Amino acid sequence: MTASRAGSPAAGAARRPAGTGQLPVVAVVAVGGAIGAAARYAAALWWPTPAGGFPWTTFWVNVVGCAVIGVFLVVITEAVAAHRLVRPFFGTGVLGGFTTFSTYAVDIQRLADAGRTATALAYLTATLCAALAAVTLAAAATRRALTRRQR
Repeated sequence: MTASRAGSPAAGAARRPAGTGQLPVVAVVAVGGAIGAAARYAAALWWPTPAGGFPWTTFWVNVVGCAVIGVFLVVITEAVAAHRLVRPFFGTGVLGGFTTFSTYAVDIQRLADAGRTATALAYLTATLCAALAAVTLAAAATRRALTRRQR
């Protein structure tokens, strides 16, 4: 009976309401997500995609976002000691809200529905390849720049 009461409030352990330890993380992800989504929406307003056209805006938003993710993650994991909320705010929130798998999927569906199957497949493949290349090359370039800086 003593073992089961060891972690109870009666044994003197202070209890927090469930989930309050994650509240700051959820809050910064939400704020960051709003900022990222607003930036993506602004890009779509500045560079609208014509009906049936190749969705260049979403393509470049995703590629640029992946490049920034590559730089960001190398910097905060290998170069600086960041506050514990920086990664969820910027990585998950801002960049997660900025890059967009949902719009990418809708764009592919719209192209296919419009009978532009080849363009839909090209977009699907090009986005995947370019995004992976962007994050890989950006991370490698950042590591190289940090190594040169340390010499």
